[in-house]
Amino acid sequence: MKLSEFDFDLPDDLIATRPARPRSAARLLAAKGAALCDCHVFDLPDLLRPGDRLVLNDTRVIPARLSGLRRRGTGAGAIEAGVEVTLMEPAASSGWRAMARPLRKLRPGDRVDFAAGLSAEVTARGPEDATLAFNLAGEEFDAALAEAGAMPLPPYIAARRAADAQDREDYQTVWAARPGAVAAPTASLHFDAALLAALAAKGVGITHVTLHVGAGTFLPVKTDDVSQHRMHAEWGEVTAAAAAEINAARAAGGRIIPVGTTALRLIESAADETGRLHPWRGETDIFIRPGYRFRITDALMTNFHLPRSTLLMLVSALMGRETIRKIYAHAVTSRYRFFSYGDASLLIPGPEGDREASRAGN
Repeated sequence: MKLSEFDFDLPDDLIATRPARPRSAARLLAAKGAALCDCHVFDLPDLLRPGDRLVLNDTRVIPARLSGLRRRGTGAGAIEAGVEVTLMEPAASSGWRAMARPLRKLRPGDRVDFAAGLSAEVTARGPEDATLAFNLAGEEFDAALAEAGAMPLPPYIAARRAADAQDREDYQTVWAARPGAVAAPTASLHFDAALLAALAAKGVGITHVTLHVGAGTFLPVKTDDVSQHRMHAEWGEVTAAAAAEINAARAAGGRIIPVGTTALRLIESAADETGRLHPWRGETDIFIRPGYRFRITDALMTNFHLPRSTLLMLVSALMGRETIRKIYAHAVTSRYRFFSYGDASLLIPGPEGDREASRAGN
């Protein structure tokens, strides 16, 4: 498969820079196969069945974007320059891998001073990121980061406006619990207390899992042959209780519906070939693209994704490339809002790829 097969034209004015209010007022394009329905997220209880189970990612986004002053040398010969970093994932000994701008001007030994008494030494620099060793660790680091950092909005939003105080609420799910993500599980941003209560009243179950979304989710695919692309690993966990809930719902005939591609990638990593989910903890770099045989996922709620992205490849694997092309063409024509703060889709494979009939192990 070629990268060009996953391209489409997207008008710039369809890229959302703020979310809908209230959260569940966002539009929802419901697709069962190629049959489409223009709905809203608050209609979700009417689109699901009692016994269905939603799988939600409970990761919590940290304020991972930092602006600082790079210092090299001392005295009259010292060099100072501004630098912006976005933390990607922890490294050894209070260190973090980070994307930096300008990366090419960072050298091992440079010191970067941030606000709130936070500073770091550059210990390594690679072609795409640098490693920073911070002066604080544990709760002291968390407190300083909360004061000095900003929410790491995706590049397509950050290019249009700076992060502000409202993003600390908007770019976080209402159930966020486990700090560690540097990007939000954005399909989950559409849920609010009223929607959760309506889903419970309908008899739809909810299970929480954790996948700490990394900044690698924003990196473009650079290989024309998509099979040569390598995913960045992300840490996740499925607890024994979560696995038991999902397996019980599946055994009772309920559909397993991850909310967001992060939750989907995690449960597909933790499921065996028969479709049974096991407790799981570790890193996953699973790359789901057309030809993948889903083990446990029956449907997916997700936002609309970037052209030529691995996430577009994932939804194409679930629904089929031609069906996704039709869904996205409808979304563009109907002026759905795209990307992290945009609208959502509910993707249910139709008869030609029905997970009810072709689940692993059936």
